[in-house]
Amino acid sequence: MATGATFAALRHRNYRIWALAGFVSVIGTWMQVLGVNWYVLKETGSATSMGFAVLLQAAPTLLLSVWGGVLADRLPARPLLIAAQVAHAALAAALAAVALTGAGGLPVIFAISLATGAVSAVEGPVMGRWAASLVDRETLGNALALGSLSNSAGRILGMSLGAVVVAAVGPALLFGINAASFAAVVVALFAVRPGVAPGLAVPDAGRTRGGVRAGFAYLRGQPVLLLALALSFVLGSLGRNYQVTMAAMSDGPLDSGASGYGLLSTVFAVGTVLGALVAARRRSLGYRTLVVAGLLASGLQIVAGLAPGTWSFAAVILPIAAAAVVIDTTVGTRAQLDTDGAMRGRVLAALAVTGSVSAAVGAPLLGWLAEHAGPRQTLVLAGTAAAIATAAAAVALDRQHGRAAALALVVPRPRHPVRRVAWTAARLVRPAGAVCVIAPAGRAAEPIRLGELALTGQATRR
Repeated sequence: MATGATFAALRHRNYRIWALAGFVSVIGTWMQVLGVNWYVLKETGSATSMGFAVLLQAAPTLLLSVWGGVLADRLPARPLLIAAQVAHAALAAALAAVALTGAGGLPVIFAISLATGAVSAVEGPVMGRWAASLVDRETLGNALALGSLSNSAGRILGMSLGAVVVAAVGPALLFGINAASFAAVVVALFAVRPGVAPGLAVPDAGRTRGGVRAGFAYLRGQPVLLLALALSFVLGSLGRNYQVTMAAMSDGPLDSGASGYGLLSTVFAVGTVLGALVAARRRSLGYRTLVVAGLLASGLQIVAGLAPGTWSFAAVILPIAAAAVVIDTTVGTRAQLDTDGAMRGRVLAALAVTGSVSAAVGAPLLGWLAEHAGPRQTLVLAGTAAAIATAAAAVALDRQHGRAAALALVVPRPRHPVRRVAWTAARLVRPAGAVCVIAPAGRAAEPIRLGELALTGQATRR
């Protein structure tokens, strides 16, 4: 694919504005993450307390994301997002005040962390729907990949600059910078012109139905999407929590200490950037891509457990990180494209909950295994389990597409005379069984050849 196609989503004016504002905000966000961690660690001297602050920001996702999904499906996105940015800015300013004056101390820091997580949980599905409306269907996967690239680059830059700032003047300035960064997002929200790009349509208020229960009911009727979410959970819990396994390997078999852990973290971050570029260059992100990336990441995880030294371990970590971004981008793309427009916000909320639960379950599980079985054994066991789960998901996805194809062949004869003539002519020219028509929820029907592997995630156009 041409280099220009790597940045295809940037052809849309609205997305260019949004991407620039998002990059500024991501830098500020990671500065604040570093600042909170440093402040808590300095005040308590406890890594456990630092982890508790991180947990408080992640926990609301489990409870509030589903409600954010309902809001995303029912209400206009722009006012909700503006309110969220104002709330984020106010909370960041409050952190700066605590860091400067010491008023309230750690309890206030923990309370603000919890409130920040709550705002992010509600905001996430709304943000997902809004971003998808800024590009067309053909460049949605590219836009999501570029978003991953922006997050990875912003994380590296934000943490690097934050480390310099916190060492020189303390964390208060980091919180202040983050508060100011949300102004860029608000400006972008006003600058974006609706209707410029034919993005994924937002349903009318009359089409949105039900609430949280309706979202769960819809998901129960989408076996392919459920399989993708289940695979994402397994790969995320067993193969994504590398902050745990990298630390265990650095402190144990690799004997590289804190410097080695820092090197591996940097390599992993670079891998996420490369993975975003790989995803952006792909013409389509379908279920075949998900399965291949899952098998690659799982197999390399087994190899990582056998790596003899820090540099060989780093060489394996790099493509694993890239594959992780491809997996996340692919699942996010399918969640946007293969769902009913009236339910898209709730599906995005389910995706966010899946990610949070996988991290919450996987991190302590891998840590326990590393402590009792050993870091190397943990990587090999987790990689093997993830590979088996990916292979099983591939078989199940193929069967689901096969069932859908079989059902689509049983098409009733049209009653309208003109349509009946066209239907008869089509059967004469193209015998039944050669081509079937599958129409996923919310999408127009497209032909698929039955002989082809149905893991592409897209119909084969004639």
